[in-house]
Amino acid sequence: MLKNIVAVQPLKDYCLHLTFEDGIEGIVNIQKLVKFTGIFEPLKVSAYFAQVTVNPDLGTVCWPNHADLDPDVLCSLIAKQPLPRYDASYTQPL
Repeated sequence: MLKNIVAVQPLKDYCLHLTFEDGIEGIVNIQKLVKFTGIFEPLKVSAYFAQVTVNPDLGTVCWPNHADLDPDVLCSLIAKQPLPRYDASYTQPL
């Protein structure tokens, strides 16, 4: 898929309105996507959650502590399409 996010607007109740480079846009409830623990713990403070920005190098949303989310996952949720499945045989051991 690999679609970049080009705009983000924080909304109430831990939701983000996202716009992708191909024009797809919609709202994702981040609270239903991640647990607010570890690197995501600061996001439970609404003022911190609102500091979300688009990282143009990564093509996704991020927060000041460098927490970010996979844009493919976010796009699949908005487009209501499953993520592509990858066969384990495509990977090679290190």
